[in-house]
Amino acid sequence: MSSRGGGDGAANAGADEVLAPVLARHEWPARPLAGQPLGVDLLNTRWAAGGVDYDLFEHDELTAAWLVDRKLRQAAPLPAVRAHLREARDALAEVIAGRDARARLNAVLDHGRLRLALGEHGPVEHEEFDDPAAGAAWTCLRAYLRLSDAAPGRIRRCENPDCVLHFHDVSRSGDRRWCSMAVCGNRLKARRHSARVRGR
Repeated sequence: MSSRGGGDGAANAGADEVLAPVLARHEWPARPLAGQPLGVDLLNTRWAAGGVDYDLFEHDELTAAWLVDRKLRQAAPLPAVRAHLREARDALAEVIAGRDARARLNAVLDHGRLRLALGEHGPVEHEEFDDPAAGAAWTCLRAYLRLSDAAPGRIRRCENPDCVLHFHDVSRSGDRRWCSMAVCGNRLKARRHSARVRGR
């Protein structure tokens, strides 16, 4: 069980302070878009760079470092924690892609609940889990749901079909399309331009 105040899920997850040196030790590239809100950051634990796919949740040490950076408790053996995190991430990616994965997502959420109490300084929320290994995944999904409710349609996958990254669009116009214009946006525009030139 853990206790938390009532955040809105929009707070950024922060930099990969603990994770970054562990990635370097494994000779992995730095994670792009680190620091998205927690529910979105869960999705970005998988990325591609230089034609290679990377997944933090395939490794205990990398997962442990990510949990520390995100201030998520490791309340069970890491292999079980990783399994729940992967299931939550995959279900969430399907939901964002427009596929009906609510049953998968709800199966993770079924492992936890909130118990409300009045603390010395106001309301306090206690997270309680029937399976401690599911706690981190549950907390990530809760953060996503709160952010999605507060900012409908603002959590998206990058429009580059080769990119698996997601982002929370905080632009005033709400029409952000890419994880990064400098990387995916310009690359895809150049590819489309080349295709048009070849088609003439």
